[in-house]
Amino acid sequence: MQLSRLARTALRATAAIGFAIIYLPLLLVLANSFNIDKTFGWPPSGFTLRWWGNAWHSSGARDALWTSVKAGLGATAIALVLGTLIAFAVQRYRFFGRDSISFLVVLPIALPGIVTGVALNTAFRAVLEPLGVGLGLFTVIVGHATFCVVVVFNNVVARLRRMSGSYEEAAADLGADTFQTFRDITFPLVRSALVAGGLLAFALSFDEIVVTTFTAGPGVQTLPVWIFSNMARPQQAPVVNVVAAVLVLLSVIPVYLAQRLSSDAASGGRI
Repeated sequence: MQLSRLARTALRATAAIGFAIIYLPLLLVLANSFNIDKTFGWPPSGFTLRWWGNAWHSSGARDALWTSVKAGLGATAIALVLGTLIAFAVQRYRFFGRDSISFLVVLPIALPGIVTGVALNTAFRAVLEPLGVGLGLFTVIVGHATFCVVVVFNNVVARLRRMSGSYEEAAADLGADTFQTFRDITFPLVRSALVAGGLLAFALSFDEIVVTTFTAGPGVQTLPVWIFSNMARPQQAPVVNVVAAVLVLLSVIPVYLAQRLSSDAASGGRI
């Protein structure tokens, strides 16, 4: 019993240290966004909303935010379509190379971002530029979709593994065609997995910087890229802290919603 208590205490202490290492720097960024001192002296000598007002009126930050939203929505849409189709093909059918396809779909998220970025940059320049399509928002969306597909694929596959095919078979026996069965039976059962996968894919795209650096053309700046490019400018440092705090808060929302959806679906039991 004594060893068990020591083990629990050690586990709690380790967890607390881990959470502190992860979240204290984020809290520091949030606190500095209200710091009246431009040099971010600690502890703050006072607090102000001035930097938040400056960030709101920063056209560069607003444009970068809108670019991130468009890139995230585009990459999420592609990921939802491709990830769902591949998940159904891999989970519902048996064919030669099925395991290899699953491995190839998941591989991009395991590769270093800089490797993916260099590979995509080379491919775009070799294939798209001769066709008159240069680096820009479109290439950013395609680049983000390469790893966002993985998130959707994993969520949908996990849901399909928990689903029984008896409902769909019953619908077919009652005369429903393929489209009716998908609309009335299959889609409602996988809907929460699609929403959770889409939210996680958007969050992953919204925060991406490495692949974006290699796939964005001149004049295309997402919010993470804008933050990185303005960090070394003393006059922009307070605004950067505000934008970074907003980025953290915006990233938390889809991740939290996706986690809640996944938890609610799992608590509903096996289908």
